[in-house]
Amino acid sequence: MIIQRTLSAKIESSIENSSVTAILGARQVGKTTLAKSIIALYKNVKYLDLEKNSDLELLTNEEQYFNLNKNTFLFCIDEIQLKPGLFKTLRSFVDENKEMRFLILGSASPELLRQSSESLAGRIFYYELNPFTFSEIKKIKSLTEYHLLGGFPKSILATVETAFEWLQNFIKTFLERDLQTFGYTLPPLIIRRLWVMIAHLNGQLLNHASLSRSMGIDEKTVKKYIDILHHTYMLRLLPPYFVNVKKRLVKSPKIYLRDTGILHSLLNIKTYNDLYANPIYGTSWETLVIENIISKYNDWEHYFYRTADGAEIDLVLIKGLNVIAIEIKTSLTPKVGKGFWIAIKDIKATQLFIIAPVSQIYPYKNDVMVYPLEEFLKLAL
Repeated sequence: MIIQRTLSAKIESSIENSSVTAILGARQVGKTTLAKSIIALYKNVKYLDLEKNSDLELLTNEEQYFNLNKNTFLFCIDEIQLKPGLFKTLRSFVDENKEMRFLILGSASPELLRQSSESLAGRIFYYELNPFTFSEIKKIKSLTEYHLLGGFPKSILATVETAFEWLQNFIKTFLERDLQTFGYTLPPLIIRRLWVMIAHLNGQLLNHASLSRSMGIDEKTVKKYIDILHHTYMLRLLPPYFVNVKKRLVKSPKIYLRDTGILHSLLNIKTYNDLYANPIYGTSWETLVIENIISKYNDWEHYFYRTADGAEIDLVLIKGLNVIAIEIKTSLTPKVGKGFWIAIKDIKATQLFIIAPVSQIYPYKNDVMVYPLEEFLKLAL
């Protein structure tokens, strides 16, 4: 089943207007499917998957290969991080062949970002492909199914039983193979243990020292492992928002697993009833809302706000002078406390929202609007 991705139009526009377009994202998130649907719109295209030895072999002498295929309009190169030296060749080649286009796909290695930034500055546009948002999947899946199974295509499009088999296999493959493919030699059992521990702490402030003590490994190693999971799109580190107020502000980021299906799989939660009864339910819903909003409004800066005295806002979106405060609740009759009202004054919020699993939009009080997630995602902020 092919599902239209909201990123498609931006990718198509980028191909028309820039030499190199990059789609980055986690493994199995749908980058290849999206790319193939886009390149099918063009004539004179070559697709190379560098996980295939035969395709990788074609680029033994990449400069000669591209010169032999100068009549090609669009090259699509999948898993480009497997040949990082290719970026330097692309830089000189696109400068000499301005009508030629490259669509490159990468599974989120830091080396990919560093190499391309150094070699293709001013010539490349980046797009991050996330798991399905609810807006993309809502016609065929309910919100509860989406919440339980997450947004990875092979999870959400499967039955519940098959989905959790796939999620468990994805986690195992990511730990035992994918990290090594990215160039990291890491102990899979320790990384999995850390990942599970973070799942239990989902939505809380990141505390390297506490994790270090619990894991029995040094703090620097914990930080390294978390950075790797972050750079491979498994974790989100939501930064705190700082404003010029005379208050002690929280300085640590909040840490989230980026996909609720992986979160639930790590915690062995396989039914929505189990999820609803689990203490993680609130921050799992928070994860779903935050990831959907950030994916939709990716041109806004995103933060949380918290003071040492407990004034807090779950998600703050910033663009220019616009400051949007979003509180995320699981209740069908959501309410906010004193800390919210203090926080919105601190940050001088210009729009105020509560996102909750309600059935319709309605006003709360003092200009705060309550929205279902689906309706909020329709807003032109």
